Order: sequence, then structure tokens, then C-alpha cells
Amino acid sequence: MHDEEPDTFVYKTWPEKFSDMLGEIGVDSEAKEIGTDDVELGDYYSRYFAQTPRMVTNRGCIGVKDSNIDVVQIIQKG
Repeated sequence: MHDEEPDTFVYKTWPEKFSDMLGEIGVDSEAKEIGTDDVELGDYYSRYFAQTPRMVTNRGCIGVKDSNIDVVQIIQKG
């Protein structure tokens, strides 16, 4: 490694990364643990339509403070 590069890397989950990005633009938010919010319990898409994906991965939730939006769920299609 070069002298300018750090020796350790801090692992961040997707909610932590998005919460940091929102903080940079002035939005107060907090990353939640995966599987702890009620939003994550239900189905993500309807199975009745052909163009909806079958495999959806839950990546976690972000709680947004001082906004009309309570929770933002991060999902991955594929």
C-alpha cells in the first residue's frame, strides 16, 4: 500500500452508506438494523403480473427525521 492509503477499511451496510449520503445534503436520518422494521415484513411486489421480479432482497431501512417520510426501505431486484 502507498503511504496515502489508510491501513484499515470501515465496513458499512447499505443503510449506513445512504444515511451518510443524506447527511451530506442536510437530511437527518438514521440507519436501522435489517429485519427490525414493520415495513420489511410484507411482500414487496405482486405475484399476479408477469413483469414483477420473483427475487427481491431486503437491504435494510433508513428512518428519516423531521419529514413526512417515516421510513425508506432499500431493496434489490434480481
